[in-house]
Amino acid sequence: MDVAGYELEPLRDDGDFSLYRARKPSHPVSVLALVATRADLAGVKRLEREYGFAALLDSSWAARPLAFYRHREPPMLVLDDDGGEPLSRSLAGPFELARLLRIAVNLAKVVGHVHRCGLVHKDIKPANVLVDSSGNVRLTGFGIASQLPHEHQPPPPPEIVAGSFAYMAPEQTGRMNRSIDTRSDLYSFGVTLYEMLTGSLPFKASDAMEWIHCHIARKPTPPRALRDAIPQALEGIVLKLLSKAAEERYQTAAGLEADLRSCLTAWEAQHRIDPFPLGEHDASDQLLIPEKLYGREAEIEALTTAFDRVVGSGSVELVLISGYPGIGKSSVVNELHRVLVPPRGLFASGKFDQYRRGIPYVPFAQAFQSLVRNLLSKREAEVEPWRRALMEALGPNGQLIVNLIPELALIIGEQPAAPTLPPQDAQNRFQIVFRRFLGVFARPEHPLALFIDDLQWVDTATLDLLAHLATHPDVRHVLLVGAYRDNEVDASHPFARTLESIARAEGRVRQIELAPLTRDSVAHLVADALHCDRANAAPLAQLAHEKSGGNPFFTIQFLTALADEGLLTFDPRAAKWR
Repeated sequence: MDVAGYELEPLRDDGDFSLYRARKPSHPVSVLALVATRADLAGVKRLEREYGFAALLDSSWAARPLAFYRHREPPMLVLDDDGGEPLSRSLAGPFELARLLRIAVNLAKVVGHVHRCGLVHKDIKPANVLVDSSGNVRLTGFGIASQLPHEHQPPPPPEIVAGSFAYMAPEQTGRMNRSIDTRSDLYSFGVTLYEMLTGSLPFKASDAMEWIHCHIARKPTPPRALRDAIPQALEGIVLKLLSKAAEERYQTAAGLEADLRSCLTAWEAQHRIDPFPLGEHDASDQLLIPEKLYGREAEIEALTTAFDRVVGSGSVELVLISGYPGIGKSSVVNELHRVLVPPRGLFASGKFDQYRRGIPYVPFAQAFQSLVRNLLSKREAEVEPWRRALMEALGPNGQLIVNLIPELALIIGEQPAAPTLPPQDAQNRFQIVFRRFLGVFARPEHPLALFIDDLQWVDTATLDLLAHLATHPDVRHVLLVGAYRDNEVDASHPFARTLESIARAEGRVRQIELAPLTRDSVAHLVADALHCDRANAAPLAQLAHEKSGGNPFFTIQFLTALADEGLLTFDPRAAKWR
């Protein structure tokens, strides 16, 4: 496409991408041109990804990609144009209710089309909503869309979280121990609707971590507190969409559309919207097993309280979580992510491999590899203080840690070889150097939670290092969390003996044992999964409890298998599971 022959009308610019309407004076048909403002690899990949979805997108509800010019400067994606403009251009203040409801109903319908295509958009915001003069809506901005029904990701550093912070669902931050699915788009819809209703965002923040904290922990100001003319039912819809837990939001775009359409019909007929029960047409025909943890409140409280003590006192603590495979040890530990946000804490994890038991320090290498890679994603000016701190901590022994984490050399440069020492002296030196290295990441301004999984397969050298970190007075601002299968660790296991030595050295150790779920907890899970009351769920819950022995993983697998085999089916007429 020779842009020289086109007149470009700017429609929006968010710093990463600019959207233009492109016209030829002699040609009646216009197109949209989406240009990567910064010609970095991430921007090009997003344009390329959106172009790759062209076959799935329909021009009735999406700006359909027509051509992609990767090697042009800057790279450009050409989209079809129906004359709509970004909703963000008209968001100078609250919308008039009739127009707002027409746009909202059409946007809910469009989001439903996206989800039926098997896509999760992941970036619904006013800049990506194209609205024409009649209130018809099309979506653009599919550059980070996902085709997975559930996408689970480790918490990325705030600098590289994909999406727009102001509109991002809590689970998209990676710090909620929850998967991203179609309900994540409905949260972003809620932020957009809130902004249309009130003229402002539900949250205000100055940096990435503050945005993350807003979405996972803060409650939005009710819209009627900002604009008292907002009908109660419409406020209820917005607050339901903005629920932190996906299970408490609308479950489907169709259910949302039905409630918005009821509002529009009432407003057009009588200029009034009376309160009505929300979500009555919001039954999903997909079996969505809730990801919240059942029957683990006391264990999660014990773990988060231990982290709070580390933050408050600057101490080191070791928390050990034991239980059978599938009992939910990692799930409990991952609940730490949300309490790490306010103190800007760091989280790192690694696990032992049953088939690599002879290689020392593997989980520590994995854990700190992720932290070092996060540093490499930062700008040079942000990396420099870390570089100075690492060089000061490691001194002439940097090569010992580079051997463990080769990526570290990209930050501190090539290091001289460390002198050869007898085995015991070499181990002592490594422990001292590693302790100082850990101290760069564990500081009052960013305490560290370090999780080591599958300790039943621990090797002697790593066990000695763990004991050293748990008991040495210079180790501070660290919560060490270990998980192990207690059926594979008896009194003669090296791990059990090390625990005794840590206790003798007055190290702070707390044990958390995960028992099987009670029948009541399984009933709660089944009732939530099938959106029914406990009485209706009771017979199936009892069977699931008997089959799984109260093991959460096996309970979920059992329910999923029933749905896969057609023994648990959704009745669309009754809108219920049978």
